[in-house]
Amino acid sequence: MKWREARRSDNVVGGRRGGGGIKLGIGGIAIVIVLGLLFGKDPLQMLGVIQQLEQPASSQGPAADDETTDFVRAILGETEDVWTAVLDRAGVRYVPPKLVLFSGRVQTACGGASSATGPFYCPSDQQVYLDTSFFDEMKARLGGGGDFAYAYVIAHEIGHHVQNLTGVFKRAQSEQARGVPMNGATGLSVREELQADCYAGVWANRAEARHKWLERGDIEQALSTATAIGDDRLQQQAQGEVVPDSFTHGTSEQRVRWFKRGFATGEIGQCDTFSAKTL
Repeated sequence: MKWREARRSDNVVGGRRGGGGIKLGIGGIAIVIVLGLLFGKDPLQMLGVIQQLEQPASSQGPAADDETTDFVRAILGETEDVWTAVLDRAGVRYVPPKLVLFSGRVQTACGGASSATGPFYCPSDQQVYLDTSFFDEMKARLGGGGDFAYAYVIAHEIGHHVQNLTGVFKRAQSEQARGVPMNGATGLSVREELQADCYAGVWANRAEARHKWLERGDIEQALSTATAIGDDRLQQQAQGEVVPDSFTHGTSEQRVRWFKRGFATGEIGQCDTFSAKTL
């Protein structure tokens, strides 16, 4: 993959450095309560914010000048350019997310997370979080890795940001309120994840049209990763059986198929997993 030709994004930031954070004793808590009452603020809310600050922060991610960070900046820059153009045609303004590189663990608006969580998107702060050690995990047991496989993972998380901007998450919340299950083989979570796979395929299609940067074996890398992280594959490996009622991301076959659909068409209109009768 000829990723070095891509524009670098300025929206990649490192995780917060480790440190002791803020610590309050009994006297400090009392002062916070008094100040809260004095200024008309909820003391419990103020204490909650301070409690978050007390949590040990994540250690810094990769250095800003290393190759992994350069790669992430290049892929994120390409997602920004592609989705700005695609959503503009749909009448939606694309607001680029920040991508936070961290090591070990990180505190987000969606709660705390560790490297074991894997890459994820937090809709509450509209940021993508990535511990790049996940790339090593991909090499070791999740499809073998490779530049385009790593790009697919990033593009999938950016796909969730696109969903957030276009109202997909609100639609899912509305459906859930009506009693539609979140998990399960046809649940809302699976539909969200498969759509993000399809959006990753749309991105790959548009990026290839812009740069002709794909090389032999690149698509196979992404498909190998999509296969390795299907619910059925992961459940079989972890517990020796497959339980469709607990699916959250879709099967290997579904993840591959929806990525391929997005890549073949390059059109977000082909990614409506919520209306699809067969996933």
